[in-house]
Order: sequence, then C-alpha cells, then structure tokens
Amino acid sequence: MPHTSHDPVLFWDRYKPDRDGPSPAPDVTAFEWTQYEGHGPGAELLGRPGTALELGAAEGREASWLAGQGVRVTAVDLSPVQIERARRWWKDVPGLTFVEAEACSYLRETDETYDAVFSIWGAVWFTDPEELFPLVAKRLTAGGLFAFSHGETAAHLHGRQLMYGKGPGGTEMTVDRWCYSPAAWAELARRHGFTDVRATCLPAPGDQGMGTIVVTARSPY
Repeated sequence: MPHTSHDPVLFWDRYKPDRDGPSPAPDVTAFEWTQYEGHGPGAELLGRPGTALELGAAEGREASWLAGQGVRVTAVDLSPVQIERARRWWKDVPGLTFVEAEACSYLRETDETYDAVFSIWGAVWFTDPEELFPLVAKRLTAGGLFAFSHGETAAHLHGRQLMYGKGPGGTEMTVDRWCYSPAAWAELARRHGFTDVRATCLPAPGDQGMGTIVVTARSPY
C-alpha cells in the first residue's frame, strides 16, 4: 500500500510549480471568483473597500489586481513557496503585503481590521469554519464584507473531506477540505452572527464542467 502524507504546507508548496526555473509574472487584467475567465462577478462583489485581507492567496493574482486599484491588501498563505513567488512577482505593486502564515493563526495574532476579508478557492475551503468564521468576524470593520468562492460541491459530500494529490516521488498526499452546499454555508455564516448572507452556485459557462459556489456576508459587529 503506498504511503500517504498529510502535510498541508508541502501540499500547497507543490501547487502550480515552476517547472523550468522561476516563471515570469502573468498579466492580470481582471479579478476572478471562478476558474473560467470572464465568467461571473468581479471585484465589484467586494464593494469599495479601503483595506482587504485575502486568505489563501497562493500566487497572489487577485490580491495584486485589487492593490492595483488602490486598495491596501494583505495576502496570507501558509506555503513559503507560494509566498516567495508572489513576493517576487508583485514586489513593485504598492500597498500589497504578503504574509506567510496559516489563516487562523494570522487572524488570532493580528490587531488589524479590514473592510473586506476574501478567499478565492483558498483557505476558507480548507479550514474548519467553526474555527475560522468567528476569527474573521473579529477582524472585519463594522459593516465589513466576508466573501469567498470554491468549486461546486457534490450533493453527497458534507463537512470535512479529504482531497488527494501527488507529492514528491509520486507519494499520495491529502489535505482537509470542507464541503458544503450554498444553503449550508449560509446557515453556518448566520449561526456565527453574519448578516445579509448570500450564497449561490454559479453554473459553468454553458453548464459544462464544475460550477462555483460564491458566498458573501456582512460583519456581525
């Protein structure tokens, strides 16, 4: 039986690897919530924040785009590989800070508050909401927005699940992922005091492929 490793840092270190040395920064011309370019809402979903926090920023595409619009953005990721690449790519973008940290640890330790906290197929999908949601609520300004998206959830999946990937030498790796329907996400948010909660699943263009769950909620404070 092959060895299975459960190491979230290594799992995300290997996300979209640079194959032949450091790759150049991509052109980022839009803020995308889905995996389909030009499909679904854009940055307008966040309103007009002065400050924003991204949880699970990975390569930092959306964080860099938002900072380019004049928003002061802090982008958090637990992978040192992703953070190094993001800092290298976007070092000349003013108002953008990348922090290597696990999402809940960062939220516990920071004294900063933000007009928007967002996650795009990022840490919200891979963190226990019972732990994460109260921490997000405390770091939002009054009336601030919590927004996140992730892949459509199969109807038979609910709660904590394992997601599989390949590690060094073909080793099988796992990472925890929390799978909920839009209605279940909305109920979780309301239970933790968030208001004006909206949750939906956007179908893929032409209904081909995986849809995208998008959730927004206002600060309970």
